[in-house]
Amino acid sequence: HFMKSLIEEFKAFILKGNVIDLAVGIIIGAAFKTVVDSMVGNIIAPVVKLISGKADFHSILGGFGAFAGAALNFLMLAAIIFFIFVKPMNKLAEMMKRKQAAEPPPPPAPDVQLLTEIRDLLKQK
Repeated sequence: HFMKSLIEEFKAFILKGNVIDLAVGIIIGAAFKTVVDSMVGNIIAPVVKLISGKADFHSILGGFGAFAGAALNFLMLAAIIFFIFVKPMNKLAEMMKRKQAAEPPPPPAPDVQLLTEIRDLLKQK
């Protein structure tokens, strides 16, 4: 019984949106940093060097290819995370909510029930 309760608690913890959102945010943030670094290193820096006369136009063209590769890698990672982690976790959370909604609410505690009866009796008078 203890193990079942522990597993239920763990499922509730994992299915909280905050945990999944945080994990996905960290992964996507790290991947996006790579895209930004590539843009700065392969596009912006060569353009600045071209303006200052320290680089040629060919270095900018090569930089676009490297940047496109980094952007494509980011999009593939984002798609993988979405379809392998986010989508199934959302489906599992939805199933858990439906299961909880289908279960009848637990009966009130005896003291709450007694207070409710007292309240109802006072309303009648």
